[in-house]
Amino acid sequence: MSDTHKNHSFFPPFNSSHLWVLFGFSLFYLTWNSLVIGIREDHFFFWGFVTVMLSLHTWTRKFAYYFVFFIIFWIIYDSMRAFPNYLVNDVHIIQPYEIEKLLFGISHDNGVWTLNEYLIFHQHEVLDIITGLFYLTWVPVPLGLAIYLFFTDKKMLLRFTAAYLFTNLLGFCVYYSYPAAPPWYFERHGDVLLFNTLADAAQLVRFDRLIGYPLFSNMYTKNSNVFAAIPSLHSAYPVVAFFYARKKKLFWPSIIILIDILGIWFSAVYSYHHYFLDVLIGLLCAIIAIFIFEQFVMKTKFSEILDRYMSFVDSK
Repeated sequence: MSDTHKNHSFFPPFNSSHLWVLFGFSLFYLTWNSLVIGIREDHFFFWGFVTVMLSLHTWTRKFAYYFVFFIIFWIIYDSMRAFPNYLVNDVHIIQPYEIEKLLFGISHDNGVWTLNEYLIFHQHEVLDIITGLFYLTWVPVPLGLAIYLFFTDKKMLLRFTAAYLFTNLLGFCVYYSYPAAPPWYFERHGDVLLFNTLADAAQLVRFDRLIGYPLFSNMYTKNSNVFAAIPSLHSAYPVVAFFYARKKKLFWPSIIILIDILGIWFSAVYSYHHYFLDVLIGLLCAIIAIFIFEQFVMKTKFSEILDRYMSFVDSK
């Protein structure tokens, strides 16, 4: 049997470094979720998926290693449910609403409406379908670009996913610095602060009714970040993907991502999940994160660390 065939066989032999990675990930992830977060069924699915990817085949092992920043992002994001931002700072309910009306309000006979309030009187089934589909792309679009880069430019993949993680970390800092209620919360509860309120699909339930399945309803009942409307990271993710698609000189993917950006921004407001203010701050968050990452982080030893990491992964 040739060496090449051995290197790509199923259940490849582990060297000590891979065993330590697998053991360390399993010990940390299961212990952390058991003692701090509260372990759930989906934690076992995630742990099992990563474990299988690291164990099944040399190709799947490399795939898991190269998506390390996405894995770190998910662990941090999921862990935030154990540390609610309303325990750190006061929740802002009315202030975002008033700022939205001041900056982007639409004059009406009865006063001034926010864009959310205006659009709720201009709903249509076609818009319900379009916005629902766009709002589902916040994961597939960055993931699709990352998969493409895995096969074409692994260094750019690590650079893109690291910037994606950095954007999230900046956004999370804003979450904890300025907890903010989404439009649907203010519309439903006014200025009453209810800490145990579950996340809501808001106007995305119209999409659920049209397809006959509670897709968004089920999705948002698992979301614990009710007071994390600012910034809209849903609006930031495709911006990061667009920057690196352009950096890679991918013309048609860049056009598709640009359309996705506009679609997600509209959907965020139409669905009553974000004010337009939230969307703009999400855009600003992405721009600042990309600038800091590219102009400062990548000019430190972090770039060398990525090169060493690639050498480690590709040599195994």
